[in-house]
Amino acid sequence: MIGPLATGLIVFALLVALASLLTTALNKSMGTVLLVALGVLEIGLLVQAGFVVAALAGGEGPDDTATLIGYTAGTVVIPPVAAFWGVGERSRWGPAVIAVAGFAIPGMVGRMLQIWQGMG
Repeated sequence: MIGPLATGLIVFALLVALASLLTTALNKSMGTVLLVALGVLEIGLLVQAGFVVAALAGGEGPDDTATLIGYTAGTVVIPPVAAFWGVGERSRWGPAVIAVAGFAIPGMVGRMLQIWQGMG
């Protein structure tokens, strides 16, 4: 895993979550900005997943590879599902779904870092 990329993903996901909460509080439906932000977040997560898979294929990584792979797969799946759900829900609760995803990603990426560093 790349530590600075993981940190950037955590910060960006929190920003997406806060923007989604603001959109929910303003009683607006999900717009293009949140959809693009989820796309950017997904690209970053795919890059991180690529580095994890490459390192594991090269024999590097932690002992608990199954858990790491599970977290990696989970983080890659969450943004597209949240985007699909957010677009489908045309009320204020569409952005609320994005906020939940935005708060879930930092916890999962943080846990991936712990596993990678052998602390978990």
